[in-house]
Amino acid sequence: MADQQLKKTQPAPAALDGTDLAILVALVEDGRMTNAALAARVGVAESTCAYRVRALRESGVIAGINARLDLGALGHPIHAIIKVRLGSHSREHVRNLYDRLVKVPGALTVWHVGGDDDFLLHVAVASPEELRDLILEHVTVHPMVRQTETQLVFEVRDGRGVLPG
Repeated sequence: MADQQLKKTQPAPAALDGTDLAILVALVEDGRMTNAALAARVGVAESTCAYRVRALRESGVIAGINARLDLGALGHPIHAIIKVRLGSHSREHVRNLYDRLVKVPGALTVWHVGGDDDFLLHVAVASPEELRDLILEHVTVHPMVRQTETQLVFEVRDGRGVLPG
């Protein structure tokens, strides 16, 4: 049973050739690139490029293309990671809290993790007071939460990623 669930949650890696990888590298750098520009950069016909991009989307390799927001310009310059430990690890409690944490105002990403902590909640807020209120009103109020620890984020840089190049 556990093997069947594992297979459902972890699809086999897609078989990608050099053209597919070049398309992905280009789109990671500029997701708004036109098909014509992408085809020229990769060195394939526009129809081939369009087909490849569509196939990458349909296979789930390209999960979406998003705008990157300057949260400081939107009035949310303070980032924090809130580490959450649970007192109860029943499947129902974990799912319930996960569903609630993703709805917390200012939540950017929520990770369910293994180790000492159970969840990592990345938030952006306008002020230290808003961060305090967020934790008190949306995180520690849940009876299954045993402990939280908050870390302020001073700076963020993108990592290299998994693509060659």
